[in-house]
This record gives sequence, structure tokens and C-alpha cells, in this order.
Amino acid sequence: MSNSAKKLPLESIKVLAFTHAVMGPSAGLILADLGAEVIHIEPPTGDSTRRLKGFGIGYFSFFNRNKKSLAVDLKAAEGRKIILKLVETADILLENFGPGTMDRLGYDYESLSKINPRLIYCALKGFLPGPYEKRVAMDEVVQMMGGLAFMTGPPGQPLRAGTSIVDITGGMFGALGAIVALYDRERTGKGAFIRSALFETTAFVMGQHMAYAALTEGPVPPMSARVSAWSIYRLFETKDADQVFIGIISEKHWQQFCEAFGRSDWFEDQRLKTNNDRIRQREWFLPEVEKLIKQYRKQEVIEICDKAGICFAPIARPEDLFDDPQLNQGAFGLLETIFPSGEKCKMPRLPVQIGSYDFGKRSDPPAAIGADTREVLESIGYNSDEIRELAEKKIIAVGT
Repeated sequence: MSNSAKKLPLESIKVLAFTHAVMGPSAGLILADLGAEVIHIEPPTGDSTRRLKGFGIGYFSFFNRNKKSLAVDLKAAEGRKIILKLVETADILLENFGPGTMDRLGYDYESLSKINPRLIYCALKGFLPGPYEKRVAMDEVVQMMGGLAFMTGPPGQPLRAGTSIVDITGGMFGALGAIVALYDRERTGKGAFIRSALFETTAFVMGQHMAYAALTEGPVPPMSARVSAWSIYRLFETKDADQVFIGIISEKHWQQFCEAFGRSDWFEDQRLKTNNDRIRQREWFLPEVEKLIKQYRKQEVIEICDKAGICFAPIARPEDLFDDPQLNQGAFGLLETIFPSGEKCKMPRLPVQIGSYDFGKRSDPPAAIGADTREVLESIGYNSDEIRELAEKKIIAVGT
């Protein structure tokens, strides 16, 4: 069977996604790429994420491929009827609305599980049960309160990470929980309530630093002020006023570095014999390494390190990834995508290989609000006249 004809792992799974912004849509994207039918539920006026500007301008375009758009008024009686009918045959429900919103709308787990006991209900929130449970949270908020911003910025200048890393990781945990619940449902025949949260996700990714704090005396320094576990593990300036990151993480790499850059004398120097020796000598040693690297242009450093098998990295900007050879020529290249704006662009795939499955693009992010409303409603028994009447009453939007 060819990849194009091969069924994807979640192909028989139906997901109702009451999601917006990043955390919920990222969980939905993972499930959609794995083959699930993900129905993104928008209000008739459209998901507000469609209209974001600034750094939010790419949210909808990236996180909503392989999904269908159903535009429906969740508060109207006719809209509620549509949702409850969809719940009857749904496998997973995702929601990342504010605390208590789904309860107020009458779409809480307790109510919906009575309609469909096999439903897996995944709530993506700011906090898991506890003192903060009812607080509203966002990615940047939990980065600040969870220590991530402190560890990212220079001393005295907490700085959020350069992407919505907690939203995305929290969404990944939500998707993981949903998949585990699907597996468990095979054994029990019952659905489950799942919750993933931003703050606890931040605490999880901070675990290595918490362990460091438990094993050392004094406060943990931010990453920018740390003494690295590796003697050479930092940015270096090059002759052409550019930068390259170089990391030497084994004694073999140290030997290869010395040989590649013509400093066999360093490898033979007893003061620099081990990684820890080199850390102890860093006050004089690192300035010497800086002088060495600055004798070469950026491309020369890259070629030397690559040939020698040393860890290295040029400093890329987001736009550089469009032309990255690995992302374009590798087996898991970027996916040609048409954004709702009509712009054509290449977007990254789901970063996982599972056998010979091709987790590619089956559909572009829906350009029109309610682009799939008609198809979804017809699948649950609505006829053309009923759909037209609902559209005229603005209960639904039927994109064209």
C-alpha cells in the first residue's frame, strides 16, 4: 500500500475543537496531522485569532491546517442542538476557553458524557486543580511565575522565550493525554476527562533547574550567567562580524576541535586535559578560544566544525528556515501551504517519524469562516433548506 493510500493512525477519530489562539489549536493540529477529523468550531463572525496582528498574525495560518471549519452560535438553541448532535459521535473534545466558560454554556464534561459516555474531554487551562485553578493565564504569565523568564533573560531582566513554547508544549501534553485515553478506552469502553495546564507544564520543563537548586547551595543563576557544564559551549564572533555557536561535549570532540583548528598543543596541555580542567582554566582559556575563532569567517568555521564532527550552529532568524537544506531536502521537508490570506508558504511538519506514515498536509487552513459548515451539518442529517434557514438567522456561517 502506498503512503498516499495508507490510512493514518487516527483516521477514524472525530475531534470537536472549541479552541482559539495557540494552546488548543496546537493540540488539535497534532491530532489532525495524525489523521483525525478535527472540526474547528468558530462563532459565525469567525475565530478572533483570524484577525490578530503583530506576533499573532501567524497563529491561525499555522495551527489550523488539516482541520474543518464549522461556524455556529454556541449560545443559540439551534446552535446547541447542532453541537449536541455532533457530540453523540465524537471521540475527543478539545477546549481552551477561560475557566468556567464551557460550564456556563452547558458543554461541560458531566453534561456531555451523559450523551456520549465514550467521549474523551480534554480541557486545556492555565492551572490544574489547586489554589490558582480559577485564575486566567497566558503563556507569558506562566513563563514569569514559573521561573522560565528568569532563566531565559540576563540577570535582573526576566525575558519570555522567543516563541509560545508553553502554549505549544501544554497543547502537546493535552494531545498526549487524549491519545492515552483513546488507548485506555479500548480496555474500559469509557471516555475520560483530561486536563493539561500552562503553569504545571512550565514547572515540568523547569524540573532540571529545580533539581539543580536542590543539589547546590545558593540561588540558581539565569542561563545567560551560568557556568556551563561544558568548557566550550557558547557563541563566538567570527572575522566577518558574524557569530557561530560551538559546543564541545566530549573528550573526543575536544581532540577533534584541537586538530581541526590547528591547536594540537592545547590537546597536549595538561592544564586542559579534561572538561573540568578546562572549566577551571576558563578565565585565560576562553579568551584564547575567542581569538582563535575570530581568525576565521563564519562559513569557514561552519565548514571546519562540520568536517571535524563538532557540534556547531549558525545563528538563524525565522525567515532563514524557509531555505534550510535539512527542512527542504530532508525526508520530512516543509509543507507547501496556502494561508487564508492567499499567501503561499512552506510550513514545518509534525516533527516525528512513525514507521512509513506520511503526516503531511491534507488540507490548507480553512480560508472562509464556516468553510465546512455545510458538509458537517449534512453529515449529521441537516438538509439544504434547514442549512439555508440557519444561515439566514445567523446561527451558522456557511463559507464559500
